[in-house]
Amino acid sequence: MKRKIRYTNEPMELELIEDFLPPPEQIAIKDENVKVTITLSKESIEFFKQVAKKHHSPYQKMIRKILDSYVSHYKKA
Repeated sequence: MKRKIRYTNEPMELELIEDFLPPPEQIAIKDENVKVTITLSKESIEFFKQVAKKHHSPYQKMIRKILDSYVSHYKKA
Protein backbone atom coordinates (compact mmCIF):
# COMPACT_ATOMS: atom_id res chain seq x y z
CA MET A 1 0.00 0.00 0.00
CA LYS A 2 2.60 2.50 -1.06
CA ARG A 3 0.35 4.08 -3.65
CA LYS A 4 -1.07 7.42 -2.65
CA ILE A 5 -4.82 7.81 -2.67
CA ARG A 6 -5.98 10.67 -4.85
CA TYR A 7 -9.22 12.26 -3.82
CA THR A 8 -11.34 14.18 -6.30
CA ASN A 9 -14.24 16.54 -5.91
CA GLU A 10 -16.48 14.63 -8.29
CA PRO A 11 -20.21 14.80 -7.59
CA MET A 12 -21.53 11.69 -5.89
CA GLU A 13 -24.87 10.11 -6.64
CA LEU A 14 -26.44 8.77 -3.45
CA GLU A 15 -29.54 6.67 -3.15
CA LEU A 16 -31.42 6.27 0.11
CA ILE A 17 -32.56 2.71 0.75
CA GLU A 18 -35.11 1.53 3.28
CA ASP A 19 -33.93 -0.17 6.44
CA PHE A 20 -34.34 -3.87 5.68
CA LEU A 21 -32.69 -5.31 8.78
CA PRO A 22 -34.86 -6.71 11.57
CA PRO A 23 -34.80 -4.88 14.91
CA PRO A 24 -32.39 -6.20 17.58
CA GLU A 25 -35.29 -7.68 19.58
CA GLN A 26 -36.06 -10.09 16.74
CA ILE A 27 -32.44 -11.08 16.23
CA ALA A 28 -31.77 -11.75 19.90
CA ILE A 29 -34.61 -14.26 20.25
CA LYS A 30 -33.19 -17.75 20.27
CA ASP A 31 -35.14 -20.76 19.11
CA GLU A 32 -35.92 -23.25 21.80
CA ASN A 33 -33.76 -26.32 21.26
CA VAL A 34 -34.17 -29.78 22.71
CA LYS A 35 -31.14 -32.01 23.11
CA VAL A 36 -31.57 -35.52 21.68
CA THR A 37 -29.39 -38.52 21.06
CA ILE A 38 -29.59 -39.95 17.56
CA THR A 39 -27.62 -42.58 15.68
CA LEU A 40 -26.79 -41.63 12.09
CA SER A 41 -24.84 -43.45 9.42
CA LYS A 42 -21.10 -42.90 9.30
CA GLU A 43 -21.41 -41.83 5.66
CA SER A 44 -23.89 -39.06 6.54
CA ILE A 45 -21.78 -37.70 9.37
CA GLU A 46 -18.61 -37.72 7.26
CA PHE A 47 -20.45 -35.85 4.51
CA PHE A 48 -21.73 -33.16 6.88
CA LYS A 49 -18.33 -32.80 8.54
CA GLN A 50 -16.62 -32.31 5.16
CA VAL A 51 -19.13 -29.73 3.97
CA ALA A 52 -19.11 -27.95 7.32
CA LYS A 53 -15.32 -27.76 7.34
CA LYS A 54 -15.38 -26.30 3.83
CA HIS A 55 -17.82 -23.57 4.93
CA HIS A 56 -16.37 -23.06 8.43
CA SER A 57 -19.61 -24.03 10.12
CA PRO A 58 -20.55 -26.62 12.77
CA TYR A 59 -21.88 -29.81 11.17
CA GLN A 60 -24.57 -30.22 13.82
CA LYS A 61 -25.96 -26.82 12.92
CA MET A 62 -26.19 -27.89 9.28
CA ILE A 63 -28.09 -31.05 10.20
CA ARG A 64 -30.43 -29.00 12.40
CA LYS A 65 -31.11 -26.55 9.53
CA ILE A 66 -31.94 -29.40 7.16
CA LEU A 67 -34.37 -30.91 9.65
CA ASP A 68 -35.96 -27.49 10.24
CA SER A 69 -36.36 -26.99 6.48
CA TYR A 70 -37.97 -30.41 6.14
CA VAL A 71 -40.41 -29.66 8.94
CA SER A 72 -41.36 -26.22 7.60
CA HIS A 73 -41.93 -27.68 4.11
CA TYR A 74 -44.28 -30.42 5.28
CA LYS A 75 -45.91 -28.31 7.97
CA LYS A 76 -47.37 -26.11 5.21
CA ALA A 77 -48.95 -29.08 3.45
